[in-house]
Amino acid sequence: MVLEKIERILAKIIIIQFLFLFLSQLIFHQFDALPQIKQLTKYEGVNENTFTEIIQTFQGQK
Repeated sequence: MVLEKIERILAKIIIIQFLFLFLSQLIFHQFDALPQIKQLTKYEGVNENTFTEIIQTFQGQK
């Protein structure tokens, strides 16, 4: 009985956390709420596909 109540509470918390995560990602990326974050991800190279460069690096070391 008590475990069922705790499970329901945990399920609600998980759903609420997912909704907040989804909404925050939507606000940050779609509405440009913090343009500094977008510049930082471009500087860090997160948005770019660098897979071919990694392959070329490994092939060059043989």
